Amino acid sequence: MRISLMTKQVNNSPGGKIRSGPTSARWLQGLFTYGRMIKFSHTIFALPFALVTVILVQRQYPVQIIDIGWIIIAMVAARSAAMGFNRVVDAPIDRKNTRTRMREIPNGDISTTAAWIFIVVSSGVFLLAAAMLGWRCIYLSFPILAVLFSYSYAKRFTWLSHLYLGFAISLAPWATWVALAKTFLGPIWLLSLALLTYIAGFDILYACQDIRFDQSEGLHSIPARFGPRRALQIASALHVVAFLSFAAMFPLFKMNVAYMVTVAIIGVLLVVEHLIVRPEDLSRINVAFFQVNSLISTILFLGVLVDEIIRRQL
Repeated sequence: MRISLMTKQVNNSPGGKIRSGPTSARWLQGLFTYGRMIKFSHTIFALPFALVTVILVQRQYPVQIIDIGWIIIAMVAARSAAMGFNRVVDAPIDRKNTRTRMREIPNGDISTTAAWIFIVVSSGVFLLAAAMLGWRCIYLSFPILAVLFSYSYAKRFTWLSHLYLGFAISLAPWATWVALAKTFLGPIWLLSLALLTYIAGFDILYACQDIRFDQSEGLHSIPARFGPRRALQIASALHVVAFLSFAAMFPLFKMNVAYMVTVAIIGVLLVVEHLIVRPEDLSRINVAFFQVNSLISTILFLGVLVDEIIRRQL
C-alpha cells in the first residue's frame, strides 16, 4: 500500500484521472539533474555537424534511416560519457572554483559513484550504437572514447588543450562519414577542420573567465599563458580558419548559392562574437558562448538542408 501511494495519486476530480506522484517527480528531477551535469543542451554545438555530414554523404552513398538513428544515439551517448567523465575528474578542481563549485558533483546533487555508473552506461550505449553501424565503427569506438576521456587531463599538461578539445569533437563528422560511406577517406575532413577551429576558438573565449584561477592552480590554457588580449587574437585567427573551411566546402561539395548565404551569416555571427567579448570586458562571454555558438551550428545545418532541397529540385 505504501508503494502505491508513492508512485501515484488519484485525483478526486470527475473522471478520477491518475496523476504523477512523488516517485515520478523524483525520476524527472533526477533526469534533469543528470542533464545539467553533462550540459545536455550543449549537444546542439556538435550534433548539427553530424547531421550535415549525413546530408553530404547521401549525395554519394546510400543511407538508411536506421543508421541515422544509431548515429544520433552514438553522438549523444559518447558526449554524455565524455562530459560525465570530465565532471568526475574535475570535481576536486570545481570545488575550489567559485564559478563551478555549484556543479552537480561538487554540491552533492550527484554522487561520484552514481556519476561513474552514468559514464559506464553511456559508454555501453555508445559501443552498442557503434556495433550496429558496422565493424569499422566498433573498432574506432574504443580509440574515440580514449580521445574523449583523455581531454579531461589535457589542461593539466598543455595550454593547447583547446585544440585538443576541438580535435576530439571534430571526430564527429569524420566518424559519421565512416559509418555511412563505409570508407575512412573522403572530403569530409574539411568540415572536421571547420569544427575543430570553431570549437577551439570559442573554448578559448570561455576559458578567459578562469584566468586567475587556472594560474593559481597550475592549470594550462591559452588565456592563462598569454593573457586575455592575445588569447582573443588567437581565437579570432582560429575562427578565420573555420570560416575559410566552411567557404571551401562550396566548390568541394558543389554547393548552391543558399550555402554561401549561410556561410556569410556564419561569418557575421563570428564577427559579432568577437565584438561583444573584449579584453577589457569579459562580462558577455556567456552570451557569445551559449547564444551565438548555438546559432552558428543550427544555421549551418539549416543552410545545408536548404541547399540539398534546392539541389534536388534543379
